[in-house]
Amino acid sequence: MGKPKDWREVLTVGEAITVDVPASSGNVGPGFDSLGLALGHYDTVEIAVQESGLAFELHGEGSESVPRTEEHLLVRSVRAAWTAAGLVDQPGLAVVARNRIPHGRGMGSSASCAVAGVVAANALLAPSARLDDAAILQVCAGMEGHPDNVAPSLYGGLTISWGEPGSWHSAPVAVHDDVVPVVAIPNYEVSTALARSLLPAQVDHRSAAANAGRAALLVEAMTRRPDLLLPATADALHQRFRAPAMPPSAALVATLREQGHAALISGAGPTVLTLAPSAEDAAEVEAAIAEFVAHPDAEREHVTWRVLRLTVPAHGARVVTHPQ
Repeated sequence: MGKPKDWREVLTVGEAITVDVPASSGNVGPGFDSLGLALGHYDTVEIAVQESGLAFELHGEGSESVPRTEEHLLVRSVRAAWTAAGLVDQPGLAVVARNRIPHGRGMGSSASCAVAGVVAANALLAPSARLDDAAILQVCAGMEGHPDNVAPSLYGGLTISWGEPGSWHSAPVAVHDDVVPVVAIPNYEVSTALARSLLPAQVDHRSAAANAGRAALLVEAMTRRPDLLLPATADALHQRFRAPAMPPSAALVATLREQGHAALISGAGPTVLTLAPSAEDAAEVEAAIAEFVAHPDAEREHVTWRVLRLTVPAHGARVVTHPQ
């Protein structure tokens, strides 16, 4: 970190930055806590330096329930980045956040928030004070506790992450142009803490070996062989254990997979992500979801779904306006 810095040496009052950051899906199929996929659905954040205090505008997803205080993850992420850059005291902030990524649905809303804050904070610093890419990943992953969602929001594409706190690493991989993500977002939430609490403390060697093989196959399927997406997304470590927390989503995954579509729970759920190997197959997925929704059973008669056909962005968070 070097010598502590007075913030006035590296930040300018009145300067502002705007960042677009994509959603993400973690735990992709068999890639529990290791594989992440960027999704072309974006939050936009504008952050400006002011002398003191906090002004906070929040629009869209979560705007009715999320506090607009220093405890907000976005503000904490800005301050964590500046602390990592060596700032001993910090200025005030003016924040405008436009959230499109749904909260509590397994699409990486908290990770995208952390990434947006860190990337914006870093871009506002004088060039000589900015964090390098490795340090940015450590700060973002530190806010989340792991890198599997922050990495795709930072880098885009498919990311393979590993390491331990303070020493996280991630390798971005370009996704085949034919792969089309289709998400079905239900109108209920599942907390990550609840989903993780359902996982067993141990798994057998057969399940571990099965997942290792499928995770390796998934990298091949996502990059060169989309025709292998169905077998490559089979999982033995986490999805079946979490199913009791999201029966409608588990039922949709099972229905789609029975029809030959590579459906899985996105992150900790309850969003269902289907990786279609072509635009034509994506249309079939959408039709299959519509059929599923049209014939609900008693357990899901009150569940509604928002279906989006997305892209896999080749780039992660982007600065779209720079300081003057």
